[in-house]
Amino acid sequence: MHEALDFDEFASTRARRLFQVAYLMCGDFHQAQDLVQVTFAKLYASWGRLGRTVPDTGLDAYARKVLLRTYLSQRRLRRSGEIPTGSVPDLPDGREGGRTAELRLTLLAALRQLPPRNRAAVVLRYLEDQSLESVAETLGCSVGAVKGLNTRGLAKLRELLGEDRELLFRH
Repeated sequence: MHEALDFDEFASTRARRLFQVAYLMCGDFHQAQDLVQVTFAKLYASWGRLGRTVPDTGLDAYARKVLLRTYLSQRRLRRSGEIPTGSVPDLPDGREGGRTAELRLTLLAALRQLPPRNRAAVVLRYLEDQSLESVAETLGCSVGAVKGLNTRGLAKLRELLGEDRELLFRH
């Protein structure tokens, strides 16, 4: 198993990618940091057991599953915490990135409007480029359920993005 891989090495090499996934799921920088921190705390608490039960190649998938379950659990507890807005605020004129940064904000705002499981399915499938089977395992559901979550999630994104969806997917 992964006795040779210590927890500090694992955490330092995976933190950035887990943060990116967390941020795409929750859409909030600080909450994403919290999600990663809680995920690593949970992994650390069971690191010895994981060494006996999870192969090295499965640690990343296991970490994503812990992250997802933590996110969904927090979403259930914070139902009224977010206030969705109808539009993304204007960016300052001097900001670098221009239209690309604006489109990224538009996509993130649209992702935040998806229900948590739909958002998680879309992020894992299309932004993390995982297989249907991998997403199904992470979400704890069937491949058919993942297809349904993605179909509904993408339909909602198309509706929310309107004309911007053409520009978003060219970049």
